[in-house]
Amino acid sequence: MRPSGRALDALRDVTIIPGFSHHAEGSVLIKMGGTEVLCAASVESRVPPFMRNQGLGWVTAEYGMLPRATHTRGDREAARGKQSGRTQEIQRLIGRSLRAVVDRAALGEMTITLDCDVLNADGGTRCASITGAWVALNLALKHLVRMNVLKSVPLVGQVAAVSCGLYQGEPVLDLDYAEDSDADADANFVLTDGGGIVEIQGTAEKAPFSDAQFAELMRLARVGTGRLFEMQRAAVEAA
Repeated sequence: MRPSGRALDALRDVTIIPGFSHHAEGSVLIKMGGTEVLCAASVESRVPPFMRNQGLGWVTAEYGMLPRATHTRGDREAARGKQSGRTQEIQRLIGRSLRAVVDRAALGEMTITLDCDVLNADGGTRCASITGAWVALNLALKHLVRMNVLKSVPLVGQVAAVSCGLYQGEPVLDLDYAEDSDADADANFVLTDGGGIVEIQGTAEKAPFSDAQFAELMRLARVGTGRLFEMQRAAVEAA
């Protein structure tokens, strides 16, 4: 029995609220169970120095957690003077995931930055960030089309992410904190709606897991992201 009482292949309750930030070109508040992340897309009419004069756009991300997003207060990284290795790894993952579904030549020489700020953390914050950031990015691109900056939305697909793991020997979808902290193995799957794999991060926390167990986790991830793709599209249409 899962602590939440969910079926093995059940996502947590997911809500995607578009337009949550009043000033960003695109934004959403995504809720996956007790995890809540504000994703905001900001547009700049320039690219980083290493991208200049290539005719390509750039999509990047920044990630952070509020001090009381977790059970105990965490220090603000700005107060420490540097980002943690975990923060850097997650924001690079978000950026890679979004660039995988953007036609950067069609975007042109502009930069879109996705700020993903975790308001409440209950497991799966990087997955929620990726899933919500795609919607915020889509909304920002639609805004650029309305402003006649772009002729069309330069997206070639959707990307979403979900965690799966082995909990008490059973493969389960979308781990919350109670499961993640006691899992035999856990993995994050970043997948596209076309069936592509952007990234898989998998770790055995106790004993190694088998090919068969990994295949079942992969199956669950495709089930979960399939549902998330539907929710992403519904959020864009609602906006």
